[in-house]
This record gives sequence, C-alpha cells and structure tokens, in this order.
Amino acid sequence: MAFNSRPQRESNQMVFGIRAVVEAIRSGKEIEALFIQRGIGGGLIQELKELMNEYQITAQQVPVEKLNRITQKNHQGVIAVISPIVYQKIENIIPEVFEKGETPLILVLDSITDVRNMGAIARTAECAGVHAIVIPAKGSAQINPDAIKTSAGALYKIPVCRHDNFMQTVRFLQESGLQLVCCTEKTQDNIYTPDYTGPTAIVMGSEEDGIRNEIIRISDHLAKIPMFGEIESLNVSVSTGVILYEAIRQRSLSVN
Repeated sequence: MAFNSRPQRESNQMVFGIRAVVEAIRSGKEIEALFIQRGIGGGLIQELKELMNEYQITAQQVPVEKLNRITQKNHQGVIAVISPIVYQKIENIIPEVFEKGETPLILVLDSITDVRNMGAIARTAECAGVHAIVIPAKGSAQINPDAIKTSAGALYKIPVCRHDNFMQTVRFLQESGLQLVCCTEKTQDNIYTPDYTGPTAIVMGSEEDGIRNEIIRISDHLAKIPMFGEIESLNVSVSTGVILYEAIRQRSLSVN
C-alpha cells in the first residue's frame, strides 16, 4: 500500500529553538503542537507570535520544567511538533464533493482526545467512504505515530480538517446543505430514524463529555444507538462504525 512506501512519516518531527520554529512555520510545515515557555519575551518571540496569528496557530503556555522534560537540548523556551499529515480545509472539500456529483458524508469529531480512538475512527471512516473528518484545533487528539499506526495508514488517505472556530465550521456544513446528525444518548430516536441518503455530517462526541450543547441545539437530528445489555455505552470508535454503516446501508439501498 502507498503509505508503506513513506516510512519517514511514521514519526512526529520535533523542532526546538525560536528561530528554528519560526522557519518551520514560514516553510509551511503543519504544526501539530506548539509549546512556549510561560512569561518569555523578546523580539524573536514577538515575531513568532505574529506568525502564529498569521497562520492561525495556537500554542500552550507552559512552565520551563515541562519543556525540559520534553528535551534536554537548548530549546530557548519554544518547542514545536510537526504533524505527519497535512491538514485540509472543509470549505475546499465540500464544493469538490458536490462538483463530482457525490453526496457528502462528513464525520465531525467533537473533542476526541484519545489517539488510538482517533486512529480507529479514521480507519473505519476511510473504509466507509467518508469524504473528510473535521476536528477542533483545541481539545482534540494529536495525529501522532500511535494514531497513524492504529488507523492502519488511513490518516494518510482521508482528509482531516482542523479548524480553530469549530462552531463556525459546523454551521458552515449546515449552510452548505448538510444535515447534522448527532450521535447522542440525549434523545428517544435511534440511529435508524434519520435519512442519511442526503448530504450528511455525523457528529460524534467524547466518551466523557459527549457532544457540546451548542452543536446539540442546532442539530437536525439526534440519534442514539440502542443498547440491550447491562453496559450502558460503547467505545466511541465502535459507535462511530455502527452509525456510519447505517448511513452506508441506507445509501446502498437507495442506489439499488
């Protein structure tokens, strides 16, 4: 398979030092995570912050002790992790799907923080023919070697769209003609109720917090997976597979 021919992408690249991070951003590298020492200042830091604003990159302000735990080298108060994938914009993908004459099926992941869940979900989504995965810039699992491995390389194949203004992105999907179907226990309707044959964005939330209320309020359908055993919930990656393949089942029947 194609992803096996690119083993150099199997690990995140760490860049440390202010100037090195500045140049990495200028060269177009995808920043998976950026750590800046709390309280640090100076001309180069100001240049870095201006670049962060220009490229819409967020950073974590951390104590120097955390940076020292990441690397013993001279980090100058700044460490960046370069993503092994290139993030895309959902605003570019949706028109392309429509132009191809296809019916969009988008997967929105709200605060899925476990990297192995992220990888497993991506693998299922790619197998199901999902056009793209949308995640928030903050509060989402890093796309790192564990996620890549768990996805069996699917994260190299399926577009992943990471957006700072997550709610704005979700609203864009609706404005583009996609129905929002939230997989949640906060409803009496099950996943077999909605019609997935039209343009659809399926929203999955974290196992701890579920889907944020702002998305629940604007959703077109709420749908839950019926449970018959004593355990009350499924792992989120399993739940994603269940609802995605209900959508695929309906779409397959509509074609036939």
